[in-house]
Amino acid sequence: MKSLIILEVGGLGGLVALIIGIILVVAFFVSLVVTVFIKLIYESKEGRKFSKSQFWQTMLISLLICGLISGVICGGM
Repeated sequence: MKSLIILEVGGLGGLVALIIGIILVVAFFVSLVVTVFIKLIYESKEGRKFSKSQFWQTMLISLLICGLISGVICGGM
């Protein structure tokens, strides 16, 4: 009898959703760490304040960069 690989079994939508969810959660936490690091650097000079809109814009840009990197890694150039 021929053995089946995991992709030939079928009905693995839950597994694919789980993998995508894990990628999103990891990207969110990496972006959060990067954003907090940038905030600390920005606020360290002469009492400048990092606003909420700047925080979320930086977070979004970082998430987009993480998405590009994961797309290159997972998609294979």
